[in-house]
Amino acid sequence: MAKLVRLKLTSRQPALTARRRVVAAAVALLVVVLLGGLGIWAVGSEYTLAEALYFSLITVSTVGYSELPDFEAHPWARGVTVLLILVGLAALALFQSTLTAFIVEGAVGQIWRKNRMRRKIEALVGHCIVCGCGRTGRHVAEELRTERQPFVVVERDEAVVLRLNDELGGDLLWVVGDADDDHTLIQAGIERATGLVAALPDDPSNLFLTVSARARNPRARIVAKVAEASNEGKFHKAGADATVSPHRIGGLRLATELIRPKVTEFLDATQRIGDRTLVLEEIELPDGCRFAGRTLREVPIRQDTNLLVVAVHEPGHGFVYNPASSHVLRTGTTLIVLGEPEGVRKLRKLVAGLPAA
Repeated sequence: MAKLVRLKLTSRQPALTARRRVVAAAVALLVVVLLGGLGIWAVGSEYTLAEALYFSLITVSTVGYSELPDFEAHPWARGVTVLLILVGLAALALFQSTLTAFIVEGAVGQIWRKNRMRRKIEALVGHCIVCGCGRTGRHVAEELRTERQPFVVVERDEAVVLRLNDELGGDLLWVVGDADDDHTLIQAGIERATGLVAALPDDPSNLFLTVSARARNPRARIVAKVAEASNEGKFHKAGADATVSPHRIGGLRLATELIRPKVTEFLDATQRIGDRTLVLEEIELPDGCRFAGRTLREVPIRQDTNLLVVAVHEPGHGFVYNPASSHVLRTGTTLIVLGEPEGVRKLRKLVAGLPAA
C-alpha cells in the first residue's frame, strides 16, 4: 500500500509543482501590490486606500496612466513609487515567466510530447506490444525493458500508464485507448510488430484482442493471459501462439517453493528474480550459420562463451535434452543455453558470424 501511494504521488508531482510555482508567483505579485499601496497610502494622507492600491497596481503592471493628484507634494510617495517599480518589475517578470512556462509545459508541452511519441512509435519495426499494464502487464513491461526489447504499451487508463512510466524511468512509449480496437492497434504499430502480449483484465477482452491482432498481423507471436483454463482452446483457435495462466503458474510456484526450495532458488537466478548472475536463453541457428552441419563437440560454444547447452530444439522433432557432444546441429535448430549474460552475447555474435570479442 505504501508503494502504491508513493507511485501515485510521484506521478502527480510534476503537475503539482508547476501549479505551486504559478500560485507562489501570483502571491508574490499580490504582496508587492498590497505593500506598495499601503506604503503610498501611509505617506500620502490625502489618498484613500483604494486610490493607493489602484496606483500601485498600474505602476507594477507598467501601465502607468498618471500620478495621483498633488503627488509632487509628497516626496516620500515618489520614493515608495521608485522602490515599487523596481520590486514590481521583478515580481511581474517572475509571474509572467512562471505562467508562460506552466502553459507551455501543460497544453503546448503535452501536444509536443504526444507528437514526439507518435513519431517514435511510427519508426519502430520488430517491436512488441503489451496490451494492458495492470498487475500482469507491468511485469511484462519491466522484463522487456530489462532485455532492451523495444515495446509499446496499450492502456485505457492514462493515469495507470503514467505511473508505470515514472517507475521505469520516463522513457516508456504508449498509446491510450482500447486494446481491442483496430485503430488503437494500428497506432501501436501492430503490422510491424513481432509480438503481442494480451494482458487485459478478463478472458473475453483478451480473446477479442487476439482475434483483432491476428487479423492485422498473421506473423506476430501472440501470447495471451488466460484466467480460466477451459478457455485455452478458444484462444489457440483465435490465433494465440501461447497462453499463460497466472493462477496456475502461481500455484505451481507455491508448491515448488514448498517442496523444492533449492530448485526454486536456482530457477530464480535464471529468470531475473532478485540478483541476476545466470540466464536461460534460446538462440536459433539462422541460414548460413557456420555451426550448421557440425557437432556440438566441433563448435566453440563451451570454450569461447562458457555456456552450457541444456537442450536443443529441432524443427519438427521437438526437444533433445542434455544433447550428446556428437549431436549434429542443423539450420533452424534452437539452442537452449545456460550461463552468464556476457556469454550469451558472445554466442549471438558467433552465430551471426561476428567476432565474439
